[in-house]
Amino acid sequence: MITKEAAIEKAKKVRFVILDIHGILTDNTLYYTDDGKKSECFSLRDRLGCMALREGGLGVAFLTSKISRADEQVGHIYGVPPERLWGTSAKIGKLDEFEKESGLKDEDLCYVGDEMIDLGVMKRVGFSVAPSDGAIEAKAVSHYITLAGGGKGVVREVAEFILRAQGKWEAVVEKISKSD
Repeated sequence: MITKEAAIEKAKKVRFVILDIHGILTDNTLYYTDDGKKSECFSLRDRLGCMALREGGLGVAFLTSKISRADEQVGHIYGVPPERLWGTSAKIGKLDEFEKESGLKDEDLCYVGDEMIDLGVMKRVGFSVAPSDGAIEAKAVSHYITLAGGGKGVVREVAEFILRAQGKWEAVVEKISKSD
């Protein structure tokens, strides 16, 4: 991790935020019913975080090894369009593809991840973030570690950090507070 001042400087450059799902939007806990159906818990605070990022002019995508029907529903509720729900374990390859199609560069991107599978992307992007309960390895390469744990408002906290750094937070809060 770097100093808060250095993290703020990196956050000022962010134009697009890529979110891992499990361990970021969830607390990594899976629930199973008696008939074997799986479910997970997602935070509505993170929905507001995604909304704030969009209102601040930043793009948002989910990147996980496989997009489930639940992930699609959460994407819809959080306002992430279907074309930004990326399911692949080849996360670096997806990053390369996205940069080529969007014209964005590593320094324009924020990645929020919590585990070993995220390290390649976290080391490459301009601003990497891990939750407080993320793996030691993820926290070691992060530019910022949230106070929130996975599934407990990580995205909301990241949105506020980035938008404050960019001088947009108050305007975003004002706009969201007046929306229906």
